[in-house]
Amino acid sequence: MAIPKVMGTEIEYGITVENDRDFDPIASCVLLVNAYREDHDARILWDYDQENPLADARGFQVDGEKYTPNQQENIARNKTLVNGARYYVDHAHPEYSCPEVTNPRDLVIHEKAGEHIVDLSRRAASAMLPHGKQLLIHKNNSDRKGSSYGSHENYLMDRRTSFKRITEQLIPFFVSRQLFCGAGKVGSENRGQPCDYQLSQRADFFETEVALDTMVKRPIINTRDEPHADREKYRRLHVIVGDSNMCEFAIWLRQGATALLLSMIEDGAMDRDLSLRDPVRAIKAVSHDLSLRLELDLAGGGRRSALQLQREFLEMALRYAQRGEAPDWAPEILQHWGEVLDALERDPYELSDRLDWVAKKVMIEHFMERRGLDWGAPQVAMMDLQYHDLRPERGLYQLLLRQGLVRRITSDEEIRTAVSEPPSDTRAYFRGQCLKKYGSEVFGVNWDSISFGIVDEPVKRVMMAEPLKGSKAHVQGLLARSKNAAELVANLRN
Repeated sequence: MAIPKVMGTEIEYGITVENDRDFDPIASCVLLVNAYREDHDARILWDYDQENPLADARGFQVDGEKYTPNQQENIARNKTLVNGARYYVDHAHPEYSCPEVTNPRDLVIHEKAGEHIVDLSRRAASAMLPHGKQLLIHKNNSDRKGSSYGSHENYLMDRRTSFKRITEQLIPFFVSRQLFCGAGKVGSENRGQPCDYQLSQRADFFETEVALDTMVKRPIINTRDEPHADREKYRRLHVIVGDSNMCEFAIWLRQGATALLLSMIEDGAMDRDLSLRDPVRAIKAVSHDLSLRLELDLAGGGRRSALQLQREFLEMALRYAQRGEAPDWAPEILQHWGEVLDALERDPYELSDRLDWVAKKVMIEHFMERRGLDWGAPQVAMMDLQYHDLRPERGLYQLLLRQGLVRRITSDEEIRTAVSEPPSDTRAYFRGQCLKKYGSEVFGVNWDSISFGIVDEPVKRVMMAEPLKGSKAHVQGLLARSKNAAELVANLRN
């Protein structure tokens, strides 16, 4: 039986400062992250000792040096939030890593809470800038100058599952799922074939099938082996192939369909080989094919379009669910997955309220028609970017949201709550509540540990190797009877 698919996302945002000729992305990121304030004012370290970015899932260690910032730099670049999330500077981008959740709907809530947090800090940081300058933040994937930044998904898996099998069965799914989770893009980049518009922002930037690196020769399957949990039991699949979605429905379907497929792989429910002959070429070709009819060569012979591949994955998933092994959230995902594939076959424009690439394309085409413009007009490229602007008063997705033209999965109230409250059913609850209650005594944090600086004692590290422990049901009583960190550590020992 597949293990529960604890999941999360890590979103890297595009950042610039309007009217700043001397724009410094790193300094701007530091300003942005530190502009966000919570009630607790602790100077908490991110525990890099618990990380190993050079471990490869194929069973070896890659040569290189692990970078660990000094204490001052660590505090300046990292914030661990009371909702269980991490908000930090990653190279030259602000990044928001949402807390661990157990289902696709909670994932949408907490990813959207991250957007809200980033925009709140944008406003606070802009208020510190000289007159006439303001920070601009975009939830997109490229700066149109050849650089791409990611939207990463994470899924907990059983380590006993062969990584080779995961890779073989996932690649054709990742190549074809762009049909419903592409964010849409005007033009091409990274020496890609010229086009007016394509499904995905990221597809042009993938150059190999399987590798560890996320920035050079980007792979469809990333092999980073940092489970952030018990290494003997768990693998964390680190997915870098997706776009940054604005539409709640697209995020929800992307996360649910992918998590369901991973459970199927663990349970041996994939009964056919859909491997592609040239996946790297195929991922670009699918993105550029707005007809959705292009057929791809299978490694074992035969051809399938991306839509046909998705139908086969759905067919296997429906049979898997009938066996009674799918999670309780799966039936709704399966229903909408099928409805989306049907609409894509009939007329993709039916999905302008659910899928980013369609919503954006419809807006741009209406604009071009009114103004008499073509796809090469600079105003069209600007609209592409403006769709992802987080400013409620300027972002084009935000406009659709205000007008009620996009389908919601969440509510504004749920998102506001998730800004300050962690999920209740994972260890994120323990992490967030410890920050609220014992913030001044917290020394360092990582996904699978929290360390306390107790007066006159060595630092006490509490391990959280089981992502489903530390939930509200597990620790509410423990936290209630522990007035301070010293009592908490003592009670944990008893």
